Amino acid sequence: MATDALLRLDSVSKHFSGGIVGLNNINLSIAEGEFLSLLGPSGCGKTTTLRVIAGFEAPTEGEIRLDGKDITPLRAFDRPVNTVFQDYALFPHMSVAENVGFGLSLRKIAASERRKRVAAALDMVGLADKINQRVQALSGGQRQRVALARAIICEPRVLLLDEPLSALDAHLREQMQVELKRLQRELGTTFVMVTHDQTEALSISDRIVVMNKAAIEQIASPSVLYDRPATAFVAGFIGTSNLLKVRLVSRDASVLRFAAGTLSLDVPSNGNTDLQPGDGATLGVRPEDILVSYERAEGSVGASVESVVFHGRSLRVHLLTEDKDSLTADIPRQAEPAAMATGEHIFVSLRPGASCPILPS
Repeated sequence: MATDALLRLDSVSKHFSGGIVGLNNINLSIAEGEFLSLLGPSGCGKTTTLRVIAGFEAPTEGEIRLDGKDITPLRAFDRPVNTVFQDYALFPHMSVAENVGFGLSLRKIAASERRKRVAAALDMVGLADKINQRVQALSGGQRQRVALARAIICEPRVLLLDEPLSALDAHLREQMQVELKRLQRELGTTFVMVTHDQTEALSISDRIVVMNKAAIEQIASPSVLYDRPATAFVAGFIGTSNLLKVRLVSRDASVLRFAAGTLSLDVPSNGNTDLQPGDGATLGVRPEDILVSYERAEGSVGASVESVVFHGRSLRVHLLTEDKDSLTADIPRQAEPAAMATGEHIFVSLRPGASCPILPS
């Protein structure tokens, strides 16, 4: 992935009628050749961000710059940007080839060149054999590929994807995630995707923009977002996290010892906090970092099993500690306590070496 800033949103805000704030002072730089996802709950501003980039919405304040040029005044059609919509927006009365070549026909590309580029685009998305079919005869996954071919054929500088996989079933969705990443890598085009599916964003993005209440909470790679969330919102939204109110008991050069009631949590310090003994904080603890045992260990706390949910290779166990803290733990099915049942009494502790982010309270 290149590091040049291709697209920039500088202090972009969008206000709708009735005092509704769609975007609040968004600053975002997107690199050339990057696969960037906008992730967040409904109403967080991710789709509005996409529409502002596309030119479907005009920002109330701020600028959108592409290749260093201010494109804010340009109409959607005049921007070197294409969009794949959630419902694909294909023309039902046209064949696959006519749908894919529609943008080229508007640009007055010669018919022979158009046929050549349509065939190449369909070959890239694996639909060369469907070139003369009607779109109504295609499956959902095939229609999604047609929409992608139609978007890439005009060679946009930025390809925008508005929840492009949301209409697909789970198995096909996973296949198309792989295909999207392959296509983006082969084209070298900058992709900006809106999704509310965290697994989807984590699996194919170079970076993720986590949004909440019309603002950006954090921008980072998937691994950084998961391991080092900057806020409690990000910790709770990216995966599952136990947000524990803790007190710092002691610290040295390598270890911070926290206490959540009678539960002791030793966390690598990494020089990442100014907390002093006695200070309170919020600790993000992932379910896989909670150890469950039938035997009491040093620093562990007793807990009762509230529920057990089957997750394939693991069990997700919801616990209530003796200190009345709710915890979620993920237990591999081959582990000793994996046969536990609701109502059992067990002991929980923190996995040694677990890197638990200290979050703003």
